[in-house]
Amino acid sequence: MFERWADLLPHTRRLMASGTYGPLTSSMPPITVPAWSCMASSKDPGTLGIYGFRNRKDHTYDGLTIATSRAVREPRLWDILSQRGRDNIIVGVPGTFPITNPPRGCMITSFLTPDINSDYTHPAELKQEIADLVGEYMVDVRGFRTDNKQWLLDQIYEMTDKRFAVVKMLLESRPWDLFWMVEMGHDRVHHGFWQYMDPSHHRHVPGNEFENAIRDYYVHVDKLIGEVLDVIDLDTTAVWMVSDHGAKCMVGGFCFNQWLIEQGYLVLKQPVDGVTKCSVDMIDWPRTRVWGEGGYYGRCFINVTGREPQGTVDRAEYESLRDELVLKLGELVDHQGAPMGTAAYKPNEIYRQVNGVAPDLVVIFGELRWRSVGSVGHPSVYVFENDTGPDDANHAQEGLYAYAHPSLPARGRVAGPTLYDVAPTILKMLGEPVPQDMQGQPLI
Repeated sequence: MFERWADLLPHTRRLMASGTYGPLTSSMPPITVPAWSCMASSKDPGTLGIYGFRNRKDHTYDGLTIATSRAVREPRLWDILSQRGRDNIIVGVPGTFPITNPPRGCMITSFLTPDINSDYTHPAELKQEIADLVGEYMVDVRGFRTDNKQWLLDQIYEMTDKRFAVVKMLLESRPWDLFWMVEMGHDRVHHGFWQYMDPSHHRHVPGNEFENAIRDYYVHVDKLIGEVLDVIDLDTTAVWMVSDHGAKCMVGGFCFNQWLIEQGYLVLKQPVDGVTKCSVDMIDWPRTRVWGEGGYYGRCFINVTGREPQGTVDRAEYESLRDELVLKLGELVDHQGAPMGTAAYKPNEIYRQVNGVAPDLVVIFGELRWRSVGSVGHPSVYVFENDTGPDDANHAQEGLYAYAHPSLPARGRVAGPTLYDVAPTILKMLGEPVPQDMQGQPLI
């Protein structure tokens, strides 16, 4: 956006020229849930107690729950501003369904909304207003991991066009001090079309019909951003562009549980015949010390005596086992024998607090060039087809930011900000005091 395609993105380029922009370091892990709530609250995942889409609700083996808005117990930017009598328009920000604490103003929930038959708007009557304007509103592209790429691209464009139409209507008809929208189309087009764009991807075919799909989508969204800016008073309004994480080519998947089996940490009751999801009832818990979960990053859990139902690791051995795993994971090599560059983090060392039931280790395989695969029975610990459907990209630790206001100097490209700095900066821009427990710092 800032280099290769900048000439094709006039509204992004205008924001860059008049303001400050650069890479924005995401949360650890850089996952949509919790990253947007980390940004909006200026609190890390440990403080929020949210470590991904699914979290352990307790120390049982099968107690995984989806992190909905009910999991977010720290005030986010719109909560703070509502309490201070400021008006908000919040559209599509992950972690807002269900609407249990409606903001002053209006809210449309995000991609984890089950469907539009749910109560996905505040106020409730906004749902009918949206239907009258765009018909069937799309909170997400359902089934975006698909081989039907033309259908996927059409769905992404339809979702995006409808969201921007609703946003323009809200901006022109509602009072607001904070307007915050999230467009999920970028995430979906990255996961669905990266191989077609990136010559370094192992499935890339030069000259394919979708070679410019991602670029053309960015051009389309830039045009829609321009239409939104046309209905905003830019003499009095600060404009921000942010992402919750970046994107990068995914080389493949590392079969975490299978590796744990090979290393003697995880034991199954009986061998599996072919690729199989690693379910709770397959594991021989009295003989298992460690197990993992798949996803864009790996969650590593230790079977601790007195903590897990059939724990096998004495608490006195817990720290030495974590150290052992950190060392072994750091020594992993890729499918060509080169150092993979995997890092495992202890939550108590990277978070200000550790709330909820955290993984014992947060594992980033190959600097996010590899995802974590939880299934077992593969012929190798390295796989190049995703076990949850076609997916070409992983998340990147560095996302992006840009902001501008006529009263601020144009500083150009500046590295260093993190997503924790966004909320305190916005509060300062609005002349509001910044809570002392926010972890970021105002950038102005």
